[in-house]
Amino acid sequence: MRIGFDNDKYIALQAEHIRNRIDQFGGKLYLEFGGKLFDDHHAARVLPGFEPDSKIRMLQSLVDDVEIIITINANDIEKNKVRGDLGITYDEDSLRLMDIFRSMGFLVGGVVITHYASQPAADLFRRRLESLGITCYLHYPISGYPYDINHIVSDEGYGKNEYIKTTKPLVVVTAPGPGSGKMATCLSQLYHDHKRGIDAGYAKYETFPVWNLPLNHPVNIAYEAATVDLDDSNIIDPFHLEAYGVSTVNYNRDVEIFPVLKAMMERIAGSSPYQSPTDMGVNMAGLAITDDEVVREAAKMEIVRRYFQTAVEAKRTGVGEKSIEKLEMLMNQAGVTSSFSPARSAALLKEQTTGAPAGAMVLPDGRVITGKTSDLLGAASSLLMNALKAVAGVDDDLLIISDQAIEPICRLKTDRLASKNPRLHSDETLIALSISSATDDIAAKVIEHVGDLRGCDAFFSVIISSTDERLYRKLGINVCCEPKFEQHSYYHK
Repeated sequence: MRIGFDNDKYIALQAEHIRNRIDQFGGKLYLEFGGKLFDDHHAARVLPGFEPDSKIRMLQSLVDDVEIIITINANDIEKNKVRGDLGITYDEDSLRLMDIFRSMGFLVGGVVITHYASQPAADLFRRRLESLGITCYLHYPISGYPYDINHIVSDEGYGKNEYIKTTKPLVVVTAPGPGSGKMATCLSQLYHDHKRGIDAGYAKYETFPVWNLPLNHPVNIAYEAATVDLDDSNIIDPFHLEAYGVSTVNYNRDVEIFPVLKAMMERIAGSSPYQSPTDMGVNMAGLAITDDEVVREAAKMEIVRRYFQTAVEAKRTGVGEKSIEKLEMLMNQAGVTSSFSPARSAALLKEQTTGAPAGAMVLPDGRVITGKTSDLLGAASSLLMNALKAVAGVDDDLLIISDQAIEPICRLKTDRLASKNPRLHSDETLIALSISSATDDIAAKVIEHVGDLRGCDAFFSVIISSTDERLYRKLGINVCCEPKFEQHSYYHK
């Protein structure tokens, strides 16, 4: 894969600027982390060379000075809100995050339940945390938030929130997902610290939008595509333009809330250190781009992926037409169409010629490999095998897993496991290949190349099963599907 981003430079620049912010505020900084703290696959896709764990690796360079606080909205606990990419609830993800942070040597200072109003599910989660020995803090809804500054910055506003006792210079505030109250938690801490005579500051760790790229740069458009469900947009930061005469890009919600945020900081500390929302962010991503052309092409592909993901979700649920329309507008803005990836036309042509669902994949060297549906293998399984043979340099016509090995698995599925579909899913095919590799040198050679498919783009002529999609994502393969089902049914598993 072509690289367009210097990951080491990015980590070094981010760490340096965070240290500078800590010094700027007298030795203590509350750092709100926007987006995913680790496994940031969106950034890895649009900035080829960016490692999904870059943020946490950067923090590891500061580990002795870092304390992590996790916030979770009580209403999200009550609603059993699920993190879409992992399929687990926000409260479960909070525990998962703590395990990961602790295993990496970070101090986890506790969990803050925000918007707490005695929700029963939130009370259960609080008791669960306490039984695990995890410190839990409660922050309450504030009437008039965020515009009644006098009430918010008072003993009846932030003053009612429980004070989080922290011991490190850098307090990272993160969450399972958006709307968890990260910013309010940081500002509440500033209020309490100021009353205690403790010097402290606030900043945001940003990745997107990239402030020093043009508004219509595909990387920034791709961020709009990724957040299309929020119906927000990137805009020029008017405060930065007025203060410094420099045009920068920011998110409309951050721009809209900035006057209120600035007023809060002035009320808490007497003055605001920031003249614009761009000032608040710590974002060196734009300075680590090494090949703009590579980054542009990757971002354009991400916009198209988001279009198909949204179109498939709309097909499954019957809602989302407005998001599809916005994504079509963003594709036009970026100068791409739904056929931007050569994998799509190859998959649709394969379906047309075989009369059954098909798939295609763009390999790292640019070759496009296809896979068709057969009696024993589904399109996803067939494509995976053909792609592995291609990257391993094995003849496409060579049968690596014999029918005699596959057929018993098919019979087990239908005769014993009550499956109506005898064909092997991609995970079952990979297991069969792994078993074959014990006695077959070619199978062993092929399975060694599984990692070579990471970052490849695959397209299917129909919506594939969740089982196949999960396996592809585990392998790091980007998946898009034509928004149509293989069979006309009302219920699709």
